[in-house]
Amino acid sequence: MKHTEELERRMHGELMERLQQMEALNDDEILELIDEMLLAEAGTARMPLMTRERLRMTLFNAVRRLDVLQELVDDPSVTEIMVNGYREIFVERAGKIRRWDKCFSSEERLQDVIQQIAGQCNRVVNEQNPIVDARLQNGSRVNVVLPPVSLGGPILTIRRFSDEPVTMEMLVRWGSLTQEAAQFLGRLVGAAYSILVGGGTSTGKTTFLNALSNAIPKDERVITIEDNAELQIRGIENLVRLEVRNANIEGTNEITMRDLIKTALRMRPTRLIIGETRGAEAGDWLTCLNTGHDGSLGTAHANSVRDMIGRLEMMVLSGIELPIPVIRRQIASGIEIMVHLTRDRHGKRQVDEIAEVTGIAGDEVQIHTLYKRTPAGTLEKRGALQNREKWEKVYAEEE
Repeated sequence: MKHTEELERRMHGELMERLQQMEALNDDEILELIDEMLLAEAGTARMPLMTRERLRMTLFNAVRRLDVLQELVDDPSVTEIMVNGYREIFVERAGKIRRWDKCFSSEERLQDVIQQIAGQCNRVVNEQNPIVDARLQNGSRVNVVLPPVSLGGPILTIRRFSDEPVTMEMLVRWGSLTQEAAQFLGRLVGAAYSILVGGGTSTGKTTFLNALSNAIPKDERVITIEDNAELQIRGIENLVRLEVRNANIEGTNEITMRDLIKTALRMRPTRLIIGETRGAEAGDWLTCLNTGHDGSLGTAHANSVRDMIGRLEMMVLSGIELPIPVIRRQIASGIEIMVHLTRDRHGKRQVDEIAEVTGIAGDEVQIHTLYKRTPAGTLEKRGALQNREKWEKVYAEEE
């Protein structure tokens, strides 16, 4: 084993030196180069076929893909990869986090992977700019934190999404919500109710938003706006995807969520989908909801349905000073449905509450619970939809 590790390190160094001396090679050419090196190595030392094949893919992954992490990225059961310095890798499967038995051979190898990911997304990460968000080619979300901010070495976190978009039917099978609630939400989307999905970290907000989007009529023009492009919307031909751009190394040329929302309004959208509302763009999104863009969807971090209201207030105030009663009126007239997601102690993601925003009373936003999960874990219907104007325009004949 030790001999194989030493051989891998030596061949990796030799491969990197040879690649630096050559023009850019494609994947097939790099594999041919590795095969030549392995053939030469086999001429001086006996190498079993299995060792040769494993070494071939290890070297290729190290220079062209994500090194030791590629195995995890290719594993559909993995939902999160957490690299705490080059020696420690933790993996989440089925909501459970376990330490992986493999690691990077050196910090330099981990740094190479980080720079490769950042470069593919046109991001810069270094000591001067030690924190960056990026994504992999398969849409997985990536966060990087480098020293000196990270004291234990480079930190790399990858949120891996399903290769196939999750549907409401799949969420029902997994027990995230009932068939009745799923059909109800789908019809709300079809009738162009504006919906905000909230929840804590890793409760599945983006996944749920993807599932909701399947109910959007296919003839609409939809514009998505995201920090990092993660949504996997299918079946809509007239789809425009926008992604923010971070400032360059000189601190200029930044394009923010607010910039993209304002631009999107000039692109004649039927609906806007905001990947995640985190700051001052909340005010711009509420403006969209109050100016005829019915059926728009978005997500936000929150601890409960009621907490979403307070979170929105604070985010709007971070961008513009408005009286709280004015902000609340905007919320009450713009957002019609709120869905709150939770994650139980076993890691299972589920719908905790579906609520309707019914208006303002005494300067407080009024919330009417439609579905609520009981202490026994069952999602039960608690009330009927009160604002039925949009619903009846679409489904009156069926009823």
